Amino acid sequence: MPIRIPEDLPAQDVLSGENIFAMTSSRAAQQDIRPLEVGILNLMPNKIETEVQLLRLLSNTPLQINVDFIRIDDIAPKNTPQSHMEAFYHQFSDIAKKKYDGLIITGAPLAHLQYEEVKYWDRMTAILDWANRHVQSTLYLCWAAHAAIYHFYGIRRTLLNNKVCGVFQHKVLAPHNELLRGFDPCFFAPHSRFGHVDVEHWQNIPGLEIIAQSEQAGVYVAASEDKRMVFVTGHPEYEGQTLHEEYCRDTDVGLFPAVPKNYYPHDDPQNEPIVRWRAHGSLLVSNWLNYFVYQTTPFDLNQLAANKKVHQETS
Repeated sequence: MPIRIPEDLPAQDVLSGENIFAMTSSRAAQQDIRPLEVGILNLMPNKIETEVQLLRLLSNTPLQINVDFIRIDDIAPKNTPQSHMEAFYHQFSDIAKKKYDGLIITGAPLAHLQYEEVKYWDRMTAILDWANRHVQSTLYLCWAAHAAIYHFYGIRRTLLNNKVCGVFQHKVLAPHNELLRGFDPCFFAPHSRFGHVDVEHWQNIPGLEIIAQSEQAGVYVAASEDKRMVFVTGHPEYEGQTLHEEYCRDTDVGLFPAVPKNYYPHDDPQNEPIVRWRAHGSLLVSNWLNYFVYQTTPFDLNQLAANKKVHQETS
């Protein structure tokens, strides 16, 4: 069964054109099952592009999913029409009393900003604490993964002079963990970030398991033993051209970015990028939905608060 999204959401046409089954709300209402409730806190500037990327991954499952898009503030995004935000996004205050089976918090293009310098950091920490009480399992991507590690465990990322950017090979360190069920022992995934957390810091977090790691990019996937928190430091949702578009954008504004590693044949930006992470990215999100959300969430979400283990907050 597919994801259920609003009938007029632009992503509907894109997904249909790719032969991805996304059910409209009216059709889903005719089915007598409880769909999963999944929220997406979208912090990326191009909301529509990120919506398509994440919905594509969420669609590869037999589960029916209701998706709520959540915004962190009232500021009109630079690359997304305000009318789109008003039509398809919820203010956090509107859904604060709701409980979710799953929540995805995206990365954010915050470059060299320290957390306390982020204009919405207070709201971000409030949402992180709320998720511990209202969400069965939360998937943190890229910047959000580092932000959550800092908020809950007090581990501050190192800001690098050179961006970790490219497609890197990773090794599965925990082959019996359900999150990577079906993965090859070695797989590729894209990264695009300035932040870095040393593996020793990840290893010192109690109750956290490092599941996949790269020699070049560091820890890629880690998860809490209770399956409530999943940290992914890269971008499994990225499309084939996303890193290329980032490289061209940074080049056009005079930032002189390094060529993304292991991305273009012969590291030549004139060549068509090699896409070799899509299958594993899709499988990662499908496994999260099935084993960390669907298999663990209570049928009655009102029971979630009593079962939820709240992690120690250190900030």
